[in-house]
Amino acid sequence: MRTSVLVAVSAGTVLTGLLAYAAYFDHKRQTDPEFRKSLKRNNRRVAKAVKEEAEAHGAQQREEIKKAVQRAKEEGFPVDLEEKESYFMTQVAKGEGLCAEGSEQIEAAIAFYKALKVYPQPKDLISIYDKTVPKEVLEILAEMVAMDPTLKLGSFTGESAGASADNVE
Repeated sequence: MRTSVLVAVSAGTVLTGLLAYAAYFDHKRQTDPEFRKSLKRNNRRVAKAVKEEAEAHGAQQREEIKKAVQRAKEEGFPVDLEEKESYFMTQVAKGEGLCAEGSEQIEAAIAFYKALKVYPQPKDLISIYDKTVPKEVLEILAEMVAMDPTLKLGSFTGESAGASADNVE
């Protein structure tokens, strides 16, 4: 019985100490302007460190995406219609499988990118991806598309309107 009393007294002492420290900290926070300033400085410092870490991670991810796009271009893409079709189906299946696992987002995006490169109407495929592919992978895919100027997505530059205007004259 003496052990349980000793444990209870020790636990009570520790709890009382923690409550006293909390009360002291709250009193200090409310009354000492220097203490409040130092807390704000520390909070700003931590927020700045978190922001810098996020920016570094973003830069690292962009570099990984750039390397992945370069590797895909170096591997090349099929030119025969039947090869393109099987390549497309393989890459879409690979991308969907990687999305289902959720582990390799860049690899999933590169698979969808490769499928996009061989698809005859990439703009239509992007609208399908928009509905089916997870947002994180879709954002990576958008960066890949932005890095590839050779990918023809069709633009509304008015070229067809100019051509029809020429035909009218």
